[in-house]
Amino acid sequence: MDTEKKNNSKILIAIIVLLIIGISVAAYFIFNQKTQIDELQQESTLNKQQLEDEYENLSMQYEGFKLNIRNDSLLQKLTNEQAKVQRLLEELKTVKAENRAEISRLNKELATLRQVLKSYIVQIDSLNRANEQLRQEKQEITTKYQETTKTLNQVTQQKQDLTEKVTKAAKLDATGISVLATNSKGKVQKKINKVEQLVINFTITKNITAEPGERTIYARIMKPDDDVLTKSRANTFAYENGNINYSIKRIVEYGGEEVAVTMYWNVEEYLMPGTYRIDIFADGNRIGSKSFTLEN
Repeated sequence: MDTEKKNNSKILIAIIVLLIIGISVAAYFIFNQKTQIDELQQESTLNKQQLEDEYENLSMQYEGFKLNIRNDSLLQKLTNEQAKVQRLLEELKTVKAENRAEISRLNKELATLRQVLKSYIVQIDSLNRANEQLRQEKQEITTKYQETTKTLNQVTQQKQDLTEKVTKAAKLDATGISVLATNSKGKVQKKINKVEQLVINFTITKNITAEPGERTIYARIMKPDDDVLTKSRANTFAYENGNINYSIKRIVEYGGEEVAVTMYWNVEEYLMPGTYRIDIFADGNRIGSKSFTLEN
């Protein structure tokens, strides 16, 4: 009887030991599986966060390219693609990390978006090269235009200088100017009260550069008080952007050779004693001047 009890006790102990071992093994496997599940969850969370970061980075790349694009059509395409990236990013944020199917799909979408961006980068590079070429061509054209303008200005200035030289060279010149105070018979008078006529003589010098043809010669006789002797205040001619009175005018034929000219002033007014001056004009230029004195 005692032996039977001992055997039963041993069997019970063995059963208890086996149960303890079984429980321990089961607890170990349960703990190990939980650890693996936790690790997988952490990995899934990290993968999702990394995917979100990649979407954010892609969106920033689109934004950076948009800042340097001036092509409206390409800019609109980049804007549309960036909006698509943002939409998928918002969708990704709502997906649970454990949803491997959705994470995988969104990862594939990211790969497609990257390929699209690469195609746009190629277009942007091509556009930038074309723009750079246009800038270079514009600079070349601008430089050539500036050089041409400079040359044209130089030619214009040279032409203007030449025209001025020709004009100066073609200017007539009156030399040998003399004034005789005479009576009506042509006899020189010493007393001013007997003077009835002023006879003005001069020579227009030879000038082969002057244009041949008729010339109107004007003479201004200035009194000692700087007033001009004139028969009418309507007798004027153009000089230095204005009109001035003349005393006498005469038309002569000029062919480039010397021409002797005589002009007459009939004294019909009171002549005061003092120093007078005679100025000769032609073609809008003063071509000679001479002072003379009349005494009592």
